[in-house]
Amino acid sequence: MNRSVHAFAAFVALAFVFSGCGGSGGGGAKGTEAAGRPGSKYDAGPRAGEEAADAALAAKGKDLFSTKGCTACHAQGRRLTGPDLAGVSMRRTEEWLEHQIGDPATMSKEDAISRELMATYALQMPNQQLTEDEIEAVIEYFKQHDQAAGLVPVAAK
Repeated sequence: MNRSVHAFAAFVALAFVFSGCGGSGGGGAKGTEAAGRPGSKYDAGPRAGEEAADAALAAKGKDLFSTKGCTACHAQGRRLTGPDLAGVSMRRTEEWLEHQIGDPATMSKEDAISRELMATYALQMPNQQLTEDEIEAVIEYFKQHDQAAGLVPVAAK
C-alpha cells in the first residue's frame, strides 16, 4: 500500500510539469485565445513567436521537453493533465514564458495568468531547475512548433 501511495505521488508530481505554460486548452487554431491580461507584468509586448525560431536551440529544447518529463502533462495540439501548448508562443511573451518555466511557484502567486492556469488545472507546475540557456531552448522549441503550424500571434489586450 505504501508503495502505491509513493507511486501515485510520483505520478502527481510529474503531472505538474509545465502545467502553467500554455493558455486555457485549445490553441490549435490559426488564431489563439486572448493574450496580455491585466495583472501580468510579464505579458505586455510582442509575442515570443513573432521572432524567428533558432533551429539548433529548438532541437535542444525539444529534447529537454521530452527528457524533463514535460510530456507527462503537455502535448502540442491536445490537452493532457496540463494545458495544450500549441500556440503558447503566439499567446505569451518570451519574458512571461521565461518566468513561468523558470519559477512557476512564484508566478502562480504573483501573475494573474499563471494563477488562472493553476485554478483551471488544479496543478502547481514544478520547477525543473532549468538553466537560462535551457529555458531559452524550450521556448525556441515552442516557437518553432507554432511557426511550422502557421499560427499567428495574438495581440496583447
